[in-house]
Amino acid sequence: MKQNLAVNVRAGDLAAVTRRTNARWFMLGLVFVGTIVNYLDRTNMAIVAPLISKEFAVGPVTMGFLFSAFSWAFAAATLPGGYFLDRFGTKITYGLCLASWSFLTVLQAFAGGVTSFFSLRFGVGGAEAPAFPANNKLATSWFPQSERGVAGSVCSMGVYVGTALLTPLVFWIASSFGWRPVFLLSGALGLVWAVVWFVAYREPADSAMANAAELDYIREGGAIIGQPPRGEPFRWDHFRKLFTYRQIWGVCIGKLAATTTLYFFLTWFPTYLVQARGMTMLHAGAASIGPYLAAGAGVMFGGWWGDWMIRRGISVNIARKAPMVIGLLLTGSIVLANFTHSNLIVILILSFAFFAQGMSSTSWVVISEIAPRNLVGMTGSVISFAGNLAGIITPITIGFIVQNTGSFEWALGFCAIVALIGTFAYTVLLGKIERIHM
Repeated sequence: MKQNLAVNVRAGDLAAVTRRTNARWFMLGLVFVGTIVNYLDRTNMAIVAPLISKEFAVGPVTMGFLFSAFSWAFAAATLPGGYFLDRFGTKITYGLCLASWSFLTVLQAFAGGVTSFFSLRFGVGGAEAPAFPANNKLATSWFPQSERGVAGSVCSMGVYVGTALLTPLVFWIASSFGWRPVFLLSGALGLVWAVVWFVAYREPADSAMANAAELDYIREGGAIIGQPPRGEPFRWDHFRKLFTYRQIWGVCIGKLAATTTLYFFLTWFPTYLVQARGMTMLHAGAASIGPYLAAGAGVMFGGWWGDWMIRRGISVNIARKAPMVIGLLLTGSIVLANFTHSNLIVILILSFAFFAQGMSSTSWVVISEIAPRNLVGMTGSVISFAGNLAGIITPITIGFIVQNTGSFEWALGFCAIVALIGTFAYTVLLGKIERIHM
C-alpha cells in the first residue's frame, strides 16, 4: 500500500511539473506568414499601378475598377467560402485557397490587357475570400479568450508588417525589371507556402505538438476544440437569423468603415505618393514603410490592450470595444494631410491615422466572441463580406474623385467621414458583446 501511495505521489508530482506546450503559437505563425503572402498578392497591384496605367493607357476611373476587381469576387465568394470552411475545416480550406490565389497571381504576369488583367484579379479575390474567416476560426479553435486578442492581432499584423517590409523590395523590382516579375515572384512564394501549410498545420485534437496540458488550457479558456471536421450543412434560416442580431449589424458597418481607410492604403496610396506628393517610385517605396509599420503596431497594441483589460477584470464588452471605437475615431485624422505641403509631415499624419486604423481592426476578435459556436465560419464570412464591400466602394469612389477634382483632398475626406460612421456603429449599434446562441 505504501508503495502504491509513493507511485501515486510521484505521478502527481510529474503531472504537476508538466509544462504545457505552445503549439498554438506555431500554428498562429503559419497563418501569420500566410497573411503576409495574402496581402503581398493583394497589394502588389497598387505598387505597379502607375506602370500598368501607362502600358494599358487607362485613366483613374478605369484604374479604380481594376483595383476593385479583386473585391467584387472577394465579396461574392465570402459566403460560399464560409460554408466551405465550416464543412471542411481550416486546413483544407486555407491550403486550397492559398494555392489557388498564388497560381492566379503568377498568371497575372502574362496578362495582355485590361480585360485579362481584370479577370485574373477577379479570380485572386475569389480565392482569397475564405482566408480571414479561416484565420478567425484558427484563433477560436486554438486560443483561450484571454489570449484571443493578441492572436487575432498577430493574424492582422501580417497585413501591415509584411507590406511594410516587402513594399520597398517590390517597388525596386518594378522600377528595375517592370511590373510583370512582381506577380511572378509573389505568386511563386505563395505556392511554396501552400506546401508548407499542408505539411505543418493540424487542428488541436489532431496535433502531436500539443500536449494534454495545453489542450486543457485552451479548452478551459473557451476555445472551441474537439468538434467533428464537418460542420452543419448550410441552412438559409441560419443565414437569415444572423441578421436579426444587432451585434452582426454593428460589426458589419464598423468593419466596412475601418476597411475603407485600409483599402485607400492598399490601392491608391502609392499613386497618391507619386502623383499628389511628387515622389519617385523608389522614394514612395521608402515612404510607405512608416505607415505600414505604424499600422502593425496599432494592431498589436489594440489586441494587447483588450486582453490586458480582460485579465484585470474589465468586462469583455468594454475591453473589446475600446480599441475599435478609439481607433476608428482617430482614423479620421487622415484628413489633416490636406493641410500641409511637407511630405515628412504628411507621412507622419498618415502613419498616425494608419496606426489608429490598425487598432480598430481588432474587430476579428469581436467576431470570435459573438459568433454562434456552430457557425463561426459563416459569421466570419458575413462580416468579412460587409467589410470588403469597402474594397469595391473605396477604389472606385476615389477614382471618380481624382478624375473629377484633379486631387486627392476629398479622397482623404471621404475616408474620414466613413470612419465617423463606423464609430457610431461600434458605440451605439453594436450593443453588448456576447456570444449569440442559435
